[in-house]
Amino acid sequence: MLTMADIKYIKDLSDKKGLSLREISRITGFNFRTVQKYVDKDDWSKPLTRKKNSKSVLDSFAKTIDEWLEADLKAPRKQRHTAKRIYNRLSKLYKDEFTVSYRTVARYVAEKKRKVYGSNESYIPLYHPAGEAQLDFGMAEFVENGIRYEGCYVAMSFPYSNGGYIQAYKGTNIECLLQGMQNIFNHMGRVPTCIWFDNDKAVVKKILTNGEREVTDAFNRFRLHYGFESNFCNPDSGHEKGHVENKVGYSRRNMLVPVPEFKDLQEFNKNLLIECDEDMHRKHYLKDILIKTLFEQDKKAMKPLPKAEYEIYRLEKVKSDKYGKVNFENRKYSASPEHAQRELFVKANAFNVWILDDQYQVVQWHNRLYGKQKESMKWEPYLVLMSNRPNAIKYTGFFQQLPQTLQEYLSGCDYEQKKATLRMLKKMVANSELETAVDAFNYCVQKGIQDLDSIWARYYSMVFANAPIPDIVVKDEIPCLSYEVNNSIYDDLLERGLPHA
Repeated sequence: MLTMADIKYIKDLSDKKGLSLREISRITGFNFRTVQKYVDKDDWSKPLTRKKNSKSVLDSFAKTIDEWLEADLKAPRKQRHTAKRIYNRLSKLYKDEFTVSYRTVARYVAEKKRKVYGSNESYIPLYHPAGEAQLDFGMAEFVENGIRYEGCYVAMSFPYSNGGYIQAYKGTNIECLLQGMQNIFNHMGRVPTCIWFDNDKAVVKKILTNGEREVTDAFNRFRLHYGFESNFCNPDSGHEKGHVENKVGYSRRNMLVPVPEFKDLQEFNKNLLIECDEDMHRKHYLKDILIKTLFEQDKKAMKPLPKAEYEIYRLEKVKSDKYGKVNFENRKYSASPEHAQRELFVKANAFNVWILDDQYQVVQWHNRLYGKQKESMKWEPYLVLMSNRPNAIKYTGFFQQLPQTLQEYLSGCDYEQKKATLRMLKKMVANSELETAVDAFNYCVQKGIQDLDSIWARYYSMVFANAPIPDIVVKDEIPCLSYEVNNSIYDDLLERGLPHA
């Protein structure tokens, strides 16, 4: 049986939002005919009818169900009874005595849960003035340079206008979160007065007893720089920032379907901001005004951008291993052999990782690893070391880390060819990844080609074959040099050379 709150909700969805009966049935979970009954009903006078004391087949088991649901109040939210679990337990406990259908149990459990849990929770409609924003992460798949991966996107919504922006990233770390916010700030040219967050560990270190939050140092610095206020939802209270949660789903369905394919993520993010601007050229779902018009009011209420640009990065002190590699977030990045077993620093933003020495000078840089990527290796400094000691290369740890093709090729080289090969490899990895050089060696070795000139020619064709060749510029006017023939000098010579008569 529906409560008056349920019926009011159905009527609001129909009268205020103009939803169809099927849409209301899908949203509420109520039967189509039930929805139709209350939408079409005109007379709401309460009838005085005598109640019938009908006995339900579930009465014998109701006490047991009530005890289980009341005990759930002390259990974690994700370990409470579902209607299916209660049905299975009753079937196992009472066996043949239990002849109640699952639908009857589910109906009773739903009603009982409303009484058990509903009395302790009440939602107060939150007022969001112009200039405020909400922020959350969403998950989606992307294809970058042919590689498919599960990434995320930062979604920032504006409840007053129903506008919003998204920015895609490969991780949910604090650097990605702040970079997404900064991109949106810069694109708008404004900063929201207040932003609502959940209790993500990238932002919140600890929830204090008085309801305050101890935030991370990186978030606090960013907040101070841009001067916005922050509000945090109560634990397990996603409805407090329900606008952005809806925007997360809306953005995925309308901007990330089909799965986006691109070559450069940062360029893709620039296009996303433009697409979000275009999406605001539609009417607000309640106010019958263009979202774009309302968003302009949002921006007027916001703060101006600070004069100084904020650099987003994390700095961590690390120690390199005997191969000159450092460990950051359980992933390895190469520095150089000359920096083996030294204290170094890792500076990381959303896209890159720089390895710095104790004077903060850059030793090496890498694309930041995400997902299943475990190691990034820049071979150039290691190949320089190996080319100086070609005879000892086979006994080094670096040699064992080279691909099998290169190990076999180098093992068959004499001293000079080995040295020349390592120098050529160094030149190759300066222009491309080691995998490209390995492909060139593989191609030639499989065809019985061993000389370095041919291998380099193959590599060059792979890397530079599509390089544009500049046109030869020919000037329209070619200067014409004037020249006059003067044969008098020859006449003089001939005259002097003739015998006199």
